[in-house]
Amino acid sequence: MSTFFRQLRGELQKLFFRNRTYIGFGAFLGAEIIILALLRLPRVQRGFAKLLTGAGYSPEEYLSGLTLGLTITLSTVLLLGALFLALVAGDIVSKEVEDGTLRMMLCRPVTRGRILVLKYVTCAIYTLALTFFIALTALATGYVYAGRGGLFLYAPLEEIFAVYAEGPGLVRYFLAIPFLSLSLLTISSIGFFFSCLRMKPAAATIVTLSILFVDMVLKNTPFFGAIREWFLTARMSTWVVAFESRIPWEILLENYAWLIALDVTLFTLAWAVFSTRDFKA
Repeated sequence: MSTFFRQLRGELQKLFFRNRTYIGFGAFLGAEIIILALLRLPRVQRGFAKLLTGAGYSPEEYLSGLTLGLTITLSTVLLLGALFLALVAGDIVSKEVEDGTLRMMLCRPVTRGRILVLKYVTCAIYTLALTFFIALTALATGYVYAGRGGLFLYAPLEEIFAVYAEGPGLVRYFLAIPFLSLSLLTISSIGFFFSCLRMKPAAATIVTLSILFVDMVLKNTPFFGAIREWFLTARMSTWVVAFESRIPWEILLENYAWLIALDVTLFTLAWAVFSTRDFKA
């Protein structure tokens, strides 16, 4: 087991020594700053205030750092998260095949299965790190901008309208982050699968993004509202139900069981392909 963790540390060092690994972190910081700048516009603030006052709540109480942090996360995480997770996961195996470093690794007394597990765990750790970075920096910038106050959430696609005092709102916010990371892990799993196929790193990233973006467009098409739960990104959005007054644990368990089963299936298929590939050619 100690050997496994030493090898995992090596994989993490390889990942985090690459400049491209940090592009996602920088992009999310930039997106947060842009969104907060737009929220300063009087027209945008009037829209927020109108929505709150129409529901009988005070804008001064609920147009807070907690509300803005959640708004930023909802606005950016799926679109930008898909981009940068697909970039890293689609690169993690295929780039080493392209550079020839994987052949050197296979010359050592380590099984292909061990290599694949190490690389998938590395993707999972990166997914977790990026998710918590997004959620925590969005919350921090929201508090810097608007200060303390309650939580307000309006998610029309998920049919959620939620209002909480600051304490319960923070509890719900931090409860939702692990579910969000599980949702984003599916993106990494798709990118990882294509990275194990015989294709270039850029192709693995593009195919992953194409699948997710087409699924997202179809999910948001009104004509397909009756079958919305069939789409992958609809199940990935399940983390938002953590903000409902009564958390529907049965929906969370069902959808995340489905997503985890998909992750396991993709990893199994990747393992089957990887174990039969000839890296000498």
